[in-house]
Amino acid sequence: MAVEFPAEAPANCPLCPRLVAFREASAVKEPDWFNGAVASFGDEAAALLVIGLAPGLTGANRTGRPFTGDWAGDLLYATLGKFGFCEGQYDKRIDDGLSLQGAMITNAVRCVPPQNKPVGAEINQCRPFLKARIAALPNLKVMLCLGKISHDSTVRTLGLKLKDHPFGHGTQYNIGGVTLLSSYHCSRYNTNTKRLTVAMFEEVFAVARELTDA
Repeated sequence: MAVEFPAEAPANCPLCPRLVAFREASAVKEPDWFNGAVASFGDEAAALLVIGLAPGLTGANRTGRPFTGDWAGDLLYATLGKFGFCEGQYDKRIDDGLSLQGAMITNAVRCVPPQNKPVGAEINQCRPFLKARIAALPNLKVMLCLGKISHDSTVRTLGLKLKDHPFGHGTQYNIGGVTLLSSYHCSRYNTNTKRLTVAMFEEVFAVARELTDA
């Protein structure tokens, strides 16, 4: 019998031995950090689901909330606010009072990987949580993937072929009435090298806003 996965992994998820070991090593060094599988954050009535790669070591792995506490989160939450997807002031901590409106943020891989690079087996192992998270959003209109790994895992989650849905910044695919939209990841590396500019990122969110309002 197939195992039914919930939309959120338990904080002490045991499925990926390498990630468990890395979490536990982090907990020894930084016992006050979250150091667990990071749950999705946002509105259960969301029309927009933002799908990142994985928690950052000193970001979500530290704070326990997706994209909270690092550069990628600074840009993501500022952009969400600009396009009306959140209320309150983002302050890099989970008790800042920020709430998402019509949006949710999750990750393709729920635990922090070494060097921010999950291996294929770990992405595959975590995919049922992403599938369940998508299925649990009844008002979903747009899935916005940040980066190629997120895009590819989401395409596979939907049972589609990568060759028919290649990743690119600003790509759009209509899948059963839901738009799969993708962007380069909002990492510090991508923004420092100008692979992704603030204007480019905002252009993708402008499309997401238009589609969720339609």
